[in-house]
This record gives sequence, structure tokens and C-alpha cells, in this order.
Amino acid sequence: MSLRRKTILIVDDDEGMRDILTAILKRDHRVLRAFSGEAALQMMEKEDVDLLMLDVRLPGIGGFDVLRIVRENYPLVEVIMISAINEVETAVQAMKHGAYHYIAKDFDYDALRSLVMNAVERQDLHRQVMMLSAQVSDQSDREFVAGPSRATREVLELVAKVAKLSATVLILGESGTGKELLARLIHRHSANPDAPFVPINLAAIPRELIESTLFGHEKGSFTGAHRQQLGKFELAGGGTLFLDEIGDLRLDLQTKLLRAIQEGEIERVGGTKPIKTEFRLIAATNVDLERAVKEGTFREDLYYRINVVPVRLPPLRERIEDLPDLARFFLRRYTAKFHKHIQDVADSTLKLLQAYNWPGNIRELENLIERLVAVSESDWITDADLPLEMQFAHMEASGTESVLERALTAFERNFILRALERSGWNVTATARALGIPLSTLKFKMDRLDIREIARKLRGNT
Repeated sequence: MSLRRKTILIVDDDEGMRDILTAILKRDHRVLRAFSGEAALQMMEKEDVDLLMLDVRLPGIGGFDVLRIVRENYPLVEVIMISAINEVETAVQAMKHGAYHYIAKDFDYDALRSLVMNAVERQDLHRQVMMLSAQVSDQSDREFVAGPSRATREVLELVAKVAKLSATVLILGESGTGKELLARLIHRHSANPDAPFVPINLAAIPRELIESTLFGHEKGSFTGAHRQQLGKFELAGGGTLFLDEIGDLRLDLQTKLLRAIQEGEIERVGGTKPIKTEFRLIAATNVDLERAVKEGTFREDLYYRINVVPVRLPPLRERIEDLPDLARFFLRRYTAKFHKHIQDVADSTLKLLQAYNWPGNIRELENLIERLVAVSESDWITDADLPLEMQFAHMEASGTESVLERALTAFERNFILRALERSGWNVTATARALGIPLSTLKFKMDRLDIREIARKLRGNT
């Protein structure tokens, strides 16, 4: 069902027919009228028309010529052709040129209403397909992973309070903390979760294309604009628009964004008419917007307008208790993606990961787990799989060894873990393979804190 009243433009030189069509359609739709093709095209430059009721025979420019122009310049507008006579050849020509349907003027009133409603639903479906195509990521595979940390619980409690409201949300946090995933979570718990969720990373779009991407453009508005294009604001109609890295938005576009939020209308690049739009805005940034306001790079009025419900998403190092849940979530994702059979991450390995500072936050953790799963040939992710800098991070926390000693210890630990893995975690067989006494191997395993790993993993093989 359409979210707003559709605008129908009746184009017919017969005033009586215009009156009849208006009487039939005005109850459910906004109706405009034109007596010629030229008048209709001029009106479409000023009005946001959804559907044309177009007579085949018109004075001046003919109906099929109008249809061709509309198809080239307004691809989302549906067209129903009307003719005084019911001719198969005319109907075929209308459909061939892109009309939604063809009817004779002796139509049944109820059948006409049904036909128009079907055209409206088709247009809404077309918009929905465009919106889904604009979303590069698969939403079904993207979710905000909660953990046991207090910081995460506080964020989720705030989300539960504001998700169903239409209030603008500003998510603050470092890069890689999962700001888009949190925005998706807010949308899923909103009053209309089935409506579009349209994300856009402003920092990833060339500056000269941002305005067209956000607001859309009309055909011929700039070099390369070969057809009308809807912007993200229109695609998000009735749903949620997520603007990531809003601190990177140009000052002139900040003014247009402020108008879109306050007035609920936008204007396409090269357009001459305002277009009404309704959406829920979620913005995110890793920039200190208060400082940006003081430095003159971010509008103060826009800052106050988007800072209605601020949500601070803590970096991974401040919610490190969540790391085991996050790591196992990514492990399940990538074992399925790569068709591997890795059972789990060893507890000692999780402790090493928790000792690391994670400057890249959750994105860095996900990338690491993806890489480990991709290259692993064993049933478990263990300490030996980790990069040396993560093992050094754990050793640096103890502060008892030099850099060289830490490197030698890490090498010895990983070498023994690999030998144990090749021997099926059998300590006796490993000692034999390494050519050292069993007592020496056990001593090294205790010193390197890997006896418990071997015991646990042997029990799971």
C-alpha cells in the first residue's frame, strides 16, 4: 500500500472525459488535468507526478510521443493509455513503448479504479526494488552483537527506549565500532521495521557526487545525467535514512540536509519543484562535532537538530568482556561462508585477544577471524594461529621479558602447539616427534601455559 496519496495527471483534450476521470479518481488520489501533451510535460516539470492517464490522440504532440518522452525522463511514472476505440494494434504499440496498460473510453468505472490501484502498487514495488538494490550489504547477515559488558547493556537499554520513536538519533563512536549495525538494530525495533533502511557512507562518496546521491537529479542537470535518478532521501521514504560519517558533509549540503529534516522536503539537482519526503534519520560520526562547530566546519543549527538522542558506542577496548561473544559470532559466520568445520576458539586464545588494544575495533576483530578461518586447516583456533603482535600484547602486559625474549617465547609456544596439533594433542607422541624427553615437554608446556589447551583440545578430538 502506498504511503502517500498518489498524484495522477489526466491528459485528454476532451473536457468531458477529464471530468469523468477526475470524478472516478479524486476520492483516492490527487488529480491534475492537462488538455494537451505540451501542457502535460510542462506540468510534470513542476509537479511530482506518479501516474499518467494519457489519451492516444491529442492536438499537437501525440500521445505516443508524450509516452516516449515520459519513459526517457521519468522512468518511475506509470502510464495508462486511453483511446476512443479498442484496437489491438494500438494496444500493442502502447505496451511496446512502455505503457503500463491500455484501455478504451467505454471502460467500467470499478475496473478503472482497480487498474489504477494496480499501477500504483507496481510503482511502489519498483521503488522498493530500487531501494533494495541500493543496499550493497545483505541485511540478514548483519546484526549488532550484544555481549555481557555493562557498556553494551547501557547502549541497548537506550535503544529500547527510543527505537519506536521518530526522534533523530546521533551515534557517536570510533571507526569500526559497529555504528551502522546499531542503526540497523534501531530500525528493526522501530514502529515500521518493514520499511526501507537506506545506509550511506558520506566519506566513501566522491564530493562531486554526494548531492546527486542524496537528493537525486533530473535528466540533463549535469554532464552524464542521462535520466532522472531518485536520491537516498526518496528511497528511504517512510523508513530510515542512515547517514554515516555525517561530519564529512560539505557545508552547502548541510544547509540542504537541515531543510530536509525541518521542512520534510527536498529538491533534486536540476529540479524546480520541492518533493515531500518523510523518513527517520539516524546519523553517525567519529568526529567531535562540538569542536567542528567551533572551527566552523559544521553548522551549529544542524548539530543541534541531529543531536536529539545521542548514543555513544564504546570502542572494543572499553567493552572487552564482549570479545568472546563477538569472536564466536564471526567464527560461525565465516566457517559457514568458507565451508569449514572449526569448532571454537580456545579459551587461552580469547585471553590473548582480550589483551590486545584493538585500534580498529570490531571491524579489525572481524577481519582477523575471517583471515584465521580462511587459512585454518584444524578444528580449533588456537594461540599459534594469532599474529605475533597479539601474542606480544599479552606478554607486554606481564612486563617480565625483553622484546627478543618475547619473540623467542612466542615462537617456542607456537612451535609446540603446532607439534601437538599434528600429533592429535597426544603429549607422548609429540615429545617423541620433537625428539625431547616427555618430562622436558611437560615442563615447557607448564611454563608456556599450554598444558590446559592440549588437555581440552585432546578431549574434543
